[in-house]
Amino acid sequence: MSQVELSFVIPAYNEEDSIEITLGTLDGVVKNKRLSYEIVVVDDGSKDKTRSRAIKYANRNGHVKVISYTQNEGKGHAVRTGFMQTKGDVVVFADSDMDIDLGTVSKYVDALEHGDIVIASKWHPDSVVSMPLKRRILSHGFNVLVRLLTGAKLKDTQVGLKAMRKSAFIDIFPRLCVKRYAFDVELLAVANLYGLKIVQMPAQLSIRESFRLKEMLKMFQDLLGIAYRLRVLHWYQRRIRA
Repeated sequence: MSQVELSFVIPAYNEEDSIEITLGTLDGVVKNKRLSYEIVVVDDGSKDKTRSRAIKYANRNGHVKVISYTQNEGKGHAVRTGFMQTKGDVVVFADSDMDIDLGTVSKYVDALEHGDIVIASKWHPDSVVSMPLKRRILSHGFNVLVRLLTGAKLKDTQVGLKAMRKSAFIDIFPRLCVKRYAFDVELLAVANLYGLKIVQMPAQLSIRESFRLKEMLKMFQDLLGIAYRLRVLHWYQRRIRA
């Protein structure tokens, strides 16, 4: 493969029904851009056929490679693992569950002309969002806590579509600790700390499931850990040991 311009990182856990559709959608979008690209699928210890179906697709498409491990570690760990193995100047993270319309990816890449990272936001005025009322309320409440505890003035951190300049984040990723859902908060809080420009874009999003209590508690626990490292330990400013 020639010099890669654009890398996709696709974290996947038990997504056997959607992983090939996701890969096909991304292929279709990026081919229209005429860029040299790669798609890095990170199978996060799936118990179903996600890995085999991703490999099957990769065998038909030389742009796709699959990374896998046996133990489920969480979305944050999967994204970080994939990012560290990308080759592109621009890296895009996209969830594999098809909750978000991936046909808009090219707009996020183009918007990097105006920032270091472009993120999808459920609460952008132009977003089209379908989600349960309970989840909508909890999402707003979580965002209030994010703002209070991290100082990052963002309307949303959790939508699974983000595009970034790899050079701006290459020194940030080794500092990140969160393995699961609050990884997005940590990433954006540290980006804000380092003065990187964050651009928020509208999203077309359909979410069918609500939060489980266990997931909510883990996210809150991770958020407290981020705030502690950020405001008390000053962890993210420390020099990284070689």
